[in-house]
Amino acid sequence: MNLTEQINSDIKVAMKAREKDTLEALRAIKSALLLEATKDSSGDELDDTTGIKILQKLHKQRMEAAAIYKEQNREDLLAVEQKQADVISKYLPQPMSAEELAEGIKAIIAKVNAEGMKDMGKVMGIASKEFAGKANGKDISDQVKALLS
Repeated sequence: MNLTEQINSDIKVAMKAREKDTLEALRAIKSALLLEATKDSSGDELDDTTGIKILQKLHKQRMEAAAIYKEQNREDLLAVEQKQADVISKYLPQPMSAEELAEGIKAIIAKVNAEGMKDMGKVMGIASKEFAGKANGKDISDQVKALLS
């Protein structure tokens, strides 16, 4: 079952269970996936990697909004954004731990024979592709800088 089918199935379950908050988040996901699928007029279904990228973007948006609401002491809106972020995170792959990320980057550094900061671009290019969806770009960059310096 691909991501779109899973979302559609979960929407039906949430409707039957009358889970308003979950349903709202799932509909937002479905909307974003449909917009991306119909953007190029081909009407083809999205592959799961594109779907994951969209989910990551939606999750990041919800977390940023939650942070703003927390700053402004808007607990009512904070709870809504946090609930939606929790629903979206169920469909994202498990993030890598810092240790797993460091080991993966060390392997990439050894593979490309990187010797210093001048080789950061090479390492980042490979690491970004390899860890897409599993690690945040900032975390990858920080880890590469730490290992190369």
